[in-house]
Amino acid sequence: MKAKLIGAVILIVVIACGAGYYFYGKSTDVTVINGYLGGEKIGVMEDKQIADILAKKYHIAFEYSRAGSLDMVTADQSGRNYLFPSSRTALEYYKEQHGEPVSDEIIFNTPIVLYSHKAVAEALMTDGTVTLSEGVYYADMKKLTDKITSGMTWAEAGLPELYGNVSVDTTDPVRSNSGNMFAALLANVLCGGKTADEESVKEIMPQLKAVFAGLGYMETSSSDLFNQFIRTGIGAKPIIAGYENQLLEYAAENPGQYEKLAEDMVIIYPTPTIWSTHIYIALDETGKQGAAALCDEKIQQLAWEKHGFRTSGCDISSEGGEGKVTGIAPELSAVMNMPDYKVMKLIMEELED
Repeated sequence: MKAKLIGAVILIVVIACGAGYYFYGKSTDVTVINGYLGGEKIGVMEDKQIADILAKKYHIAFEYSRAGSLDMVTADQSGRNYLFPSSRTALEYYKEQHGEPVSDEIIFNTPIVLYSHKAVAEALMTDGTVTLSEGVYYADMKKLTDKITSGMTWAEAGLPELYGNVSVDTTDPVRSNSGNMFAALLANVLCGGKTADEESVKEIMPQLKAVFAGLGYMETSSSDLFNQFIRTGIGAKPIIAGYENQLLEYAAENPGQYEKLAEDMVIIYPTPTIWSTHIYIALDETGKQGAAALCDEKIQQLAWEKHGFRTSGCDISSEGGEGKVTGIAPELSAVMNMPDYKVMKLIMEELED
């Protein structure tokens, strides 16, 4: 009788352990979500702390292929659960090509900024094109655009050591979001400081096309352009357009290298600028899980502190982000709206010709 009782107890324990293993195993299964991602968000997706939260709390893991915000809309989406571009334009483009997605959600924001060198900033300060206020550089976009469209040389701008005309290097505006958004900003400025519409943009298209035609080869990834800027120096790319978060993330990940770069490199805020809105597009129910997870409060905090994205929960004065980089604007008030999708489509079609 005693032996039977012991055997029964052992059997119950074995069954309980088996059941516990089964349910624990089930609860920790990780669903892999696959999609296309803009290069500026790769750091977020490869962050071990963020991946740990995604796996333990939400039981998901992201896999991705890098693609430009506009390219990903027309890429083969077989086996993909999400797209994660960097603008509303990409979302509207998706709707035109494929219809309504399962869902869409704004996850991060970051402003379009200019990256340059102290010598360039100082030269452009002589006539007020660039100003310095409380340690932050700002560019008067009307004055800068006038220099670009008039064909002013760098020598005429006070930098005889630089070759060619005053310009701002960007990614390809037809394929990549940062270039596309800078084209929108230029269009607004050329339209008299008002958001470009279908009528006004037709009048300024020759000027806009000339600006981009003068740039020659353009990268298709904002991360590639930023890396080229860091590596090639003032002579190759005196000014580029990019995202604010790129420098913040670089400084967080490479503090030693940033200290050396900071001796020469400056971040300049266009006045006005445009917000880059990073929208997560779910292509199916599996992809939909990703948006909810990325909005997690801790993930949003890490996205600011380690990767420089201004999120709904970020504290601009907190350690991380601004704390690692000098010259970051605490807030941005001079911001323009993006032209609507019909106008941006017209711009893209004209620039592609």
